[in-house]
Amino acid sequence: MSAPMGNLASLAAAVLQPGFVGTTPPPWICRWLGEGLGAVVLFARNVVDPAQVAALTAALRAERPDVIVAIDEEGGDVTRIESGPGSSRPGNLALGAVDDPALTEAVARDLGMELAAAGVTLNYAPDADVNSNPDNPVIGVRAFGADPALVARHTAAWVRGLQAGGVAACAKHFPGHGDTRVDSHHDLPRITADRVRLDAGELVPFRAAIAAGVQAVMTGHLLVPALDPVLPATLSRRVLTDLLRDELGFHGVVVTDAIEMRAVADTYGFTGAAVRALAAGADAICIGGEHADEETARRLRDGIVAAVVDGELPEERLAEAAKRVGQLAAWTTTARADRSRTAAGPDGVGLAAARRAVRVTTGDGGTLAPLTTPAHVVEFAPPRNIAIGAETPWGIGAPLAELLPGTTTVRYAEADVPAAPAAGPPDRPLVLVVRDLHRHGWMRAAVEHALAARPDAVVVELGLPVLVTGRVHVATHGASMAGARAAAEILTGAV
Repeated sequence: MSAPMGNLASLAAAVLQPGFVGTTPPPWICRWLGEGLGAVVLFARNVVDPAQVAALTAALRAERPDVIVAIDEEGGDVTRIESGPGSSRPGNLALGAVDDPALTEAVARDLGMELAAAGVTLNYAPDADVNSNPDNPVIGVRAFGADPALVARHTAAWVRGLQAGGVAACAKHFPGHGDTRVDSHHDLPRITADRVRLDAGELVPFRAAIAAGVQAVMTGHLLVPALDPVLPATLSRRVLTDLLRDELGFHGVVVTDAIEMRAVADTYGFTGAAVRALAAGADAICIGGEHADEETARRLRDGIVAAVVDGELPEERLAEAAKRVGQLAAWTTTARADRSRTAAGPDGVGLAAARRAVRVTTGDGGTLAPLTTPAHVVEFAPPRNIAIGAETPWGIGAPLAELLPGTTTVRYAEADVPAAPAAGPPDRPLVLVVRDLHRHGWMRAAVEHALAARPDAVVVELGLPVLVTGRVHVATHGASMAGARAAAEILTGAV
């Protein structure tokens, strides 16, 4: 016998993970929590400081004690909880460069305890992608590296650390977003690897995450013909059920990447993509940051109910998805109760890790002599990465000015780079700051021009250090504030 419509609506609400606008819960979210909504997602727009987030999550739990509160907090370049000041922890690539799994676990545990104290219970991290294509526009420094074994051991360590801190981890983007030049926010990436290559590469970190007890896995909006030649992974039963569930043995919650991303929404629409994802084996539908209104959530909920009534989505599959969400909610409730018994990581673990990740390369007679006078910093800004967001500060000008008062900074994007980029006052040290220099021709040309005029300039790379140039090159392996501070300390001889 089919469930009553009210129960179907409650089941449909249970599998949604919407965002909202504001630093307090809006009335519609409070009302929906009483009607079955299982989770909410916090973004930078919802965060002022830890005390405010704790008050926000307490207000959510006043409506539903076991609500899952999710956030996309990778640390490093992708931060929501520290979007104002920038992350105090290095991101994945920096941790992979150090290659000390115990350190990775300590950093993740430290983050988990901070999130848990603020009432967050699910983190859409770690990024378990193998960044085998250095031209990848959306992963890059978010991955631990390009070697599957390295990525696997650090993915497992990150999962263990975060969950020891009291927050459920979510490995992403299954079955692997590393080998592409397309950003799924804009279009559907195609992964051309055959099954042998997938087994030896992309799938290795996800196996490690599952073995480490990861509570959730996030799908990638990716077309992988070796697994399914027709449907994107998020909508494919072959990928989510046959591979992830049956073959890899994952029993936790499968959550989609943001369902409004163009890789799936352009072809199937929000509701169509959500229904197909649930039918394929997904348990939770993430509604990303660009649609944070009640009408979008209602469209999805009502569309899921209609799909069950019409026979497009089996009621048993929806009930199974809602049950898994409930099991995750129960896990997070227990983890919150136990977190007070979890030992904290060492003080300053983020900055200490960032310092260990910095690499200095010298050539053509160059030496890294500590800067002792105010410098002139030129920062070259690449196009915005949607996953990182526009609000997070980056660059080394600010931390360098703290150590060398009087330091000046200018920033150029492609559109406003002058014919001859400012080499700065000749009596000041020049620091050129880049992100993914190898990916941007305009940036390379500007840096080459500046180095021709000032061969003594130091180049600081805050992205993938694929192209090493200049007599002195400093690579931080990410643009976190921790990495920027570490680079500034090295440039001034503070450490």
